[in-house]
Amino acid sequence: QVQLVESGGGLVQAGGSLRLSCAASRSISRFDTMAWYRQVPGKQREMVATFTSGGATYYADSVKGRFTFSRDNDKNTFYLQMNSLKPDDTAVYYCNAKRVVNVEGAAVDFWGQGTQVTVSS
Repeated sequence: QVQLVESGGGLVQAGGSLRLSCAASRSISRFDTMAWYRQVPGKQREMVATFTSGGATYYADSVKGRFTFSRDNDKNTFYLQMNSLKPDDTAVYYCNAKRVVNVEGAAVDFWGQGTQVTVSS
């Protein structure tokens, strides 16, 4: 079983920056996708950034130009650099890793425990 451990959340003023980290218990090069999601109470979890094994990165429109996904294979860790933070970015952020397990595309999802990001105005 893969463990994902997040860190880096906290309280920041609007316009500030935070970097979230997601450390995996095994090689992240084995994942087919790695992603960051966020969720606020009463709303569905939404995708923030997704990185595919093909090298493509996708961002939610609301964070384009402000958030950046990166990874360090040697450390088995991926990151979300968040700049120009806004109060609307306040949420619990979750890291996710997915591995496809058969030719039909069935996949196994792994999730971090979540980390709170609060942006004050």
